[in-house]
Amino acid sequence: MTCGWLQDQVVLITGGGSGLGLAIVERFMQEGARLAVLERSFEKCESLVRRFGDAVVAVQGNVILPEDNARAVDATIARFGRLDCFIGNAAIWDHGASLMDTDAASLAAGFDELFAVNVKGYLLGAKAAATELVKSEGSMIFTMSNSSFYPGGGGPLYTSSKHATAGLVRQLAYELAPKVRVNGIGPCGMNTDLRGPQALGQAGRRIMDSRSPEAIKTILPLQFFPSPEDFVGPFVLLASRQNNRALSGVMIQADAGLGIRGIRHVAGGLSL
Repeated sequence: MTCGWLQDQVVLITGGGSGLGLAIVERFMQEGARLAVLERSFEKCESLVRRFGDAVVAVQGNVILPEDNARAVDATIARFGRLDCFIGNAAIWDHGASLMDTDAASLAAGFDELFAVNVKGYLLGAKAAATELVKSEGSMIFTMSNSSFYPGGGGPLYTSSKHATAGLVRQLAYELAPKVRVNGIGPCGMNTDLRGPQALGQAGRRIMDSRSPEAIKTILPLQFFPSPEDFVGPFVLLASRQNNRALSGVMIQADAGLGIRGIRHVAGGLSL
């Protein structure tokens, strides 16, 4: 029987209850991995357990809390005895809230909430997982965005948070070498459950409530509307010891060609 690329690896992912996170869980299991998930939604945790049973450890908690990240690592070790890969994936989006059209108080509160999830959540997850990953000589992978490299994929809050993730990848790759490989993957827009911050009144609003499949397809050089499953291959590659010994500090632009030219600004210019 042929083994998968991740046979017997133990992986902890944040935000693995839906969208890209769930697609990663599914594919990693097909590749032979054992999974733990830190997920804020109790209902999504229950859904994971119903679907995968003992093959997954579902920990309900919030990535912005150090103790919840620590609980997730502890639960992973208790069930599987080791940790080989941490994937920071939980994030929120700002639905393109612009500088000029957002009041200062909302910008301040939105910044605190969005950076807490998108940047601090990754940092705290990395901190909780680092000791075990040093032991296993494993890896970290962070879900980035096309907004980690160029503007137009969100407003200033989201774009700056995802640029910060690029700095986090570089710094952690530097600090944790030679024991732990640290990389990032920047997808483009897709059909997912990504929500907005409560501070901007967007907690119940999904990314596809703001953008249509056709609009996303139109701006992509490869001219298709991606599903979450279209992005999981690079995660498998970076997590694989057999197929990735040499990549660390690498950020893959898995963005259907947007890196060729960035996002065209199709809206009208600033009018004052």
